[in-house]
Amino acid sequence: MLSFLLTAASLFTGVSDVSPLALWNGADEGRAVFLLAVSRVPRTLALVLAGASLSIAGLIMQMLVRNKFVEPSTTGVTEFATLGMLTTMFLWPGAPVPARAAVAAGCGVFGTWVFLRVVRVVPVRQLVLVPLVGLVLGGVVGAVTTFFAYRADLVQSLGQWSQGSFAGIVPGRYEFLWIAAAMVVIAWIAADRFSVAGMGEAFSTNLGLNHRRVVAVGMVVVAVITATVLVTAGTVPFLGLVVPNVVSLLVGDNVRRSLPWVAALGAAFVLGCDVVARLVRFPYEIPLSVVVGVVGAGVFLWLLLRRGTRAH
Repeated sequence: MLSFLLTAASLFTGVSDVSPLALWNGADEGRAVFLLAVSRVPRTLALVLAGASLSIAGLIMQMLVRNKFVEPSTTGVTEFATLGMLTTMFLWPGAPVPARAAVAAGCGVFGTWVFLRVVRVVPVRQLVLVPLVGLVLGGVVGAVTTFFAYRADLVQSLGQWSQGSFAGIVPGRYEFLWIAAAMVVIAWIAADRFSVAGMGEAFSTNLGLNHRRVVAVGMVVVAVITATVLVTAGTVPFLGLVVPNVVSLLVGDNVRRSLPWVAALGAAFVLGCDVVARLVRFPYEIPLSVVVGVVGAGVFLWLLLRRGTRAH
């Protein structure tokens, strides 16, 4: 119900009058209908797809690493994908969006592999060290990316990717997110395997699961979702971190049971933050990543400080 209400709020919130009454009366010679079809509907679809898929990417990442503190933006995956995007723009300035997304996804897979290899040497009980390792890894890659962008005069493009915003979404600029939706379907099909893989390599292997294959599928799912959202709207922080943890408190850690809840809550979270981003400085907008960062940080601190939390 909350998702439907926020979807309606997203469709009818903005500077131009696109209210249900204006649509019914056909005001301004169908201008309201035109704006709804060209701007509001694509933007709302993009928000729903990005919110649901990024939240599920965080859930899969947490199951693969067996740590509730990780998500693509805290493990270096986003930074590796950004470096791939930047490299494509430098070596192939006229590359089409699919080529940029493919290179970014490939770099994201490589970044996930590097992170998993690094955390193998971290003691399992030191749960706080795992996201710290990811943040350090992401910081190093981010520094290399910033230096590379500075030398190639691409700092402005890098700044646009670091600020997630859906203000410019129109038909033709969000369809890549349907690839992220396909990754969500793959995650739902392999949900039981991810649940078993989350119990550890030795345990899952004893149960007959090909642990390496499941990890490889999870790496591809996480990297492709991260790359498609990055190419479409930029970086959206904290989303894959807080949403799976909140759902875990409510319905547990079974991936198949929690996956629909994670998708719905992730979509609702992004829709709500986007409405706030449109209203807080009306008639201007602030980047969605600012609102998501503030709200997500607050929710994450609440998860950390609440007594008896299962987030750690």
